[in-house]
Amino acid sequence: MNSELLRRLGPFRDEAAEQGIPDEDVERWIATARPAATLVTRGEGPVVGRFGGPLMLPADAPTPWSPLLATLDCAALSEEVTGLQLPAEGSLLLLGFPDPAYPYSAGEVVYVPAGAPVEERIPHHPSVPGNDGTGGDDLDGTLGRIYEQFPDEELRLAADVSLPFHGMVTMEEPPYAVPLPGHPRSGELAELWREAAEQVVADGPLQIGGYASHECVEGDPVRAAASDALGWLRDRAARSGGSAEEEELPAPEEWVLLAQWDSGLDGREGSTLHWVIPRGDLAEGRVDRAYVSFFWNP
Repeated sequence: MNSELLRRLGPFRDEAAEQGIPDEDVERWIATARPAATLVTRGEGPVVGRFGGPLMLPADAPTPWSPLLATLDCAALSEEVTGLQLPAEGSLLLLGFPDPAYPYSAGEVVYVPAGAPVEERIPHHPSVPGNDGTGGDDLDGTLGRIYEQFPDEELRLAADVSLPFHGMVTMEEPPYAVPLPGHPRSGELAELWREAAEQVVADGPLQIGGYASHECVEGDPVRAAASDALGWLRDRAARSGGSAEEEELPAPEEWVLLAQWDSGLDGREGSTLHWVIPRGDLAEGRVDRAYVSFFWNP
């Protein structure tokens, strides 16, 4: 974490001091800070990806179920900015849909190596015009109307700092373990950050790295999603005739936030998608165990 980002936490420190929180407690909380990239659609930052556009995949890649949300340029998103060790080059494709009907993962991640020949695909999801019909019917057109609102524009980088949005100390068992179990002021500090973040963090719809958030603040969305992901991976292994234990599945605390999208779509107000992945998988360029959780409080 570089010093420039840490200086942005001045409003957070000032408010904590006004509320009488001891400096040592504040600094202990700030020590958990992580870099995060907020991707915005306006501003002067470099272009690092795109919302929407055609889904371009290598010829040997299977056609996905979920629609394409965003394409990220790995080379433009350094570990210093995201806190994540992304592949050095190539593209990460974030696919997903804010649909409560998903039985498990609400999307997926696809890695396309730099220079790989690609062709356009149409996902199977019934919201996408022109799909081949294998995804089922959108009988009343609701899914199609939501998909029509998916953005289609360039994504620019804003380097940000991230602190935990969750701070309950009464729920220390997974999936609700907090970053500092037993921290005496964690609830107050997390609440202060939720307010201070509005002044500190850029206003953008897509976040890469950092801490996850949604409207429910009692627990860590990444830990909750990771616990669901482990069940999904075990079921996937069983369906293929294998055993998840053979993979030595990573524990929930070994998962990180890859991306968060606060959709802001009509008909899905208050909904959030989180793409989570084992940290070690990213360094290896492995994305098949990435999991997408969907939160919605209609």
